Amino acid sequence: MLKFISYPNKKIKSVIDKRLNKNLSSIMIRRGYFKHNGFTLIELMVGIAVLGIITAIAMPNLNQFLVKMRIDNEISQIYRLVLSARNSAISMERNVTLCPLNTANTCTNTWNGELSVFIDLDNDNIYEPANNEVLLKVKPAIQNNDTLTYAGFSRITFAPTGQLSAALNSTFIYCPQGFSDLGRAVLLSASGRAYSSSDIDNDGKDEDRNGNEITCP
Repeated sequence: MLKFISYPNKKIKSVIDKRLNKNLSSIMIRRGYFKHNGFTLIELMVGIAVLGIITAIAMPNLNQFLVKMRIDNEISQIYRLVLSARNSAISMERNVTLCPLNTANTCTNTWNGELSVFIDLDNDNIYEPANNEVLLKVKPAIQNNDTLTYAGFSRITFAPTGQLSAALNSTFIYCPQGFSDLGRAVLLSASGRAYSSSDIDNDGKDEDRNGNEITCP
């Protein structure tokens, strides 16, 4: 049976409580209940130095990784845009043109800019809404001062058969600024089919289907 100790007065009780608490705290400290979780100044400085070294080593690889992601994204968008234009020409049985348009809705060679896909009924390289020509799709301009070229032509036109109206093989070449060796391409055959370049020989540079290395202009 537990017995509770009664103290003669509150003053004695207070003194005894303080001593008990002090003894209990000492025991807990000795047994490791209270631990110091901070860092010393030296530990902090060493940690910062190590972090700086790791960052200096990793940054170039990280930067190249981000550039490759940007290139892959742009190549994917261009490929889908070409595929969409060709499929539209076949399904609608109309000439469909892909090109960068200027303010007068005329095709230009500014492939870095916004790219448009439209039904070109009279095949005159001009988008004319008043003549019932329809704008089918638009790709935003490329960023980061990268460049996009297309074989020196100002347009791509797909006939209702899906073939290129020029009946010539052509190539889009995308080149990121400062990383010309990472250039990639979308290749078009005379039949209108599109292919993305790839690193066939694993040398870090893309090649076309014949093994020719993609070269930035």
